[in-house]
Amino acid sequence: MRTAVALGSNLGDRLENLRAARKAIADLANAKPPILSSAIYETEPVDCEPGANKFLNAVVEFDYESDPVRLLEQLIRIEEALGRARGHLKNVSRTVDIDLLYCGDRTIEDGRLHLPHPRLHLRKFVLQPLADIRPGLTLPGQTKTVRQFLNELKDSGEVVRFMDNW
Repeated sequence: MRTAVALGSNLGDRLENLRAARKAIADLANAKPPILSSAIYETEPVDCEPGANKFLNAVVEFDYESDPVRLLEQLIRIEEALGRARGHLKNVSRTVDIDLLYCGDRTIEDGRLHLPHPRLHLRKFVLQPLADIRPGLTLPGQTKTVRQFLNELKDSGEVVRFMDNW
């Protein structure tokens, strides 16, 4: 099933952090091509501590043929391997943040995992890169496409294209 994750980084070598995360995801046993990567966007931090650096954000989509909860566990291990500590405060600066956005048409709501991501349609820093690769996508439980949600958020913060091919 087509699956997407959002990548973000605002500490250290932000670009290298995103590249390392994308490679680690592509190397997962159940992640299969085609692997699509959005452009990278630079964005202001949202609800972070005062003085936080800007984020680099991207979205990666791939085929994944296993349990989404297992994928979430693998993504957490990738974050940890790239320097993100567990038990961190919410919305603080981080070397890497990987959010599972959707797994095909699966809808999951439990204590650990919510699919599709419940705030995806409200986050321009996720919608803009997702629109690069899937502008016509309508997620389960929604009636609007990614592009329509993005157009509604036009004035909700600056998202600047940073790099196309990474």
